Amino acid sequence: MTVPATFADFVEEWDALADDPDDRYRLLIDLGRELPPMDAALKTEATRVRGCASQVWLFPTRAGDLLHFDADSDAAIVKGLVALVLLRVQDQPAAVIDVAAVKAELDVLGLAKHLSSNRTQGLASMLARIGELTQG
Repeated sequence: MTVPATFADFVEEWDALADDPDDRYRLLIDLGRELPPMDAALKTEATRVRGCASQVWLFPTRAGDLLHFDADSDAAIVKGLVALVLLRVQDQPAAVIDVAAVKAELDVLGLAKHLSSNRTQGLASMLARIGELTQG
């Protein structure tokens, strides 16, 4: 299984694994393992995403109008979800990041069928936080 480099690649791989939920979990976990390490100094209360059962941190930086996120989680599947969201929003102009569109794309994947309610709520909290950060 190769780790997808784009959101479209992820969707293709996810769809190919439709008959095996365990492989889908492995795909998410492998995607999370590819996240660049986040500096421990950035893991603060200010960067922690509230509403996630696991610890999730998002640290935004701007280069011109592009928004970049350093991110991490202490849970493997959640870290994969973080990485998946970043495939859609990383290094994009803040003005074009449409959190509702990202949520709709994630909904098409049927993630809710594979995730606990806590993880589903955590994903919503992460998207909400990204939406807040695109406004600032």
